[in-house]
Amino acid sequence: MTDLEIAWRAPFTNEEIHALHAAAFNTKLYTGDDWDWVALCDKHSFGWVTARLDGALVGFANVITDGFAHAWLQDVIVDPEKQRLGIGVAVVDRATDEAKKTECEWLHVDFDDDVADFYYRRLGFQKTNGGLKYLQ
Repeated sequence: MTDLEIAWRAPFTNEEIHALHAAAFNTKLYTGDDWDWVALCDKHSFGWVTARLDGALVGFANVITDGFAHAWLQDVIVDPEKQRLGIGVAVVDRATDEAKKTECEWLHVDFDDDVADFYYRRLGFQKTNGGLKYLQ
């Protein structure tokens, strides 16, 4: 996979991130009018990782941080047709490297049970307790 390009804070469009998100999570195909990823990432993110294969967006991860001890991975996405090729590992590794540059001590992520092995075995995350509260 020599044409895989992993980049930090590289440009992406709402159209391509919405298509990737809809394919990966089997959800509605949103538009930039519904959900403006580009503006939200620019305003609220420490940074993001893009993965492109032959120019097409095939992977993404958003990184947020408190600017001190903690960073969080959000929206780790890989095109379902390109999974198990190392793209997810490359995206998370780059996000990890960028979070380390801030001298953060901890990288947090939450995920569904069906991808637990990916995070625990492939990427070395450890099990922790956590909570989630729906606000709407």
